[in-house]
Amino acid sequence: MRSIIILGSSRNDGDTSKVVNLLKEKSDWDLLDLNDYDFSYYDYEHKNAGDDFLPMMRNIIDNYDTLIFATPVYWYSMSGIMKVFFDRITDLLEIEKDLGRKLRGKNMAALSCSIGNHLGDHFWLPFSETAKYLGMNYLWGVHAVINDSTSFEAETDKLEKFIALINQER
Repeated sequence: MRSIIILGSSRNDGDTSKVVNLLKEKSDWDLLDLNDYDFSYYDYEHKNAGDDFLPMMRNIIDNYDTLIFATPVYWYSMSGIMKVFFDRITDLLEIEKDLGRKLRGKNMAALSCSIGNHLGDHFWLPFSETAKYLGMNYLWGVHAVINDSTSFEAETDKLEKFIALINQER
C-alpha cells in the first residue's frame, strides 16, 4: 500500500503547493489535489451523492494506507475546501458505511503551511480527533513556515523527518 497527499488549497501555485511538491520530490507519495474534483458541501438529504466525493474516496480507501492532508492555514484553521472534504466524510458514516469502515487501521498525518509559526496544539485537533473517531492512527502534524525571509530549504530537515516518520509506519 502507498501514501497519498491530499492537497486542499485555494491556489495550485501557492506556498502549500510548493511545499507539497518538495515532499513529493523527496518521497514516493502520490498527490490528489481537491481542486481537481467537483464535490459540494455536506447535505443532510444526500442530494449530492452523485458528485465526485464518493468515487474519490473509493480510490483513496482502496489504494492507500496513509492519508496526508496538506492545507494552508486560513484564520487559524484548515482551508475551506479541506473542511468541506472532512464534512463529507459523514457520507461514509451514513450512506456508505462499508466504505467508511475501511478507514479503520489506516494512518493519517497532516501538513500545514503559513507565513508564521503561531499555531497552537488546537490546530491539529480536527485531524487527530477525526482519525480517532474513524479508528485511524494519527501519526503527526507538521507545520511549514514560509515567508519572505524563509526559504523552502530551511524547512527541509523538518519535512525529511516527517517523511521518515510516515514511511516507517507503512
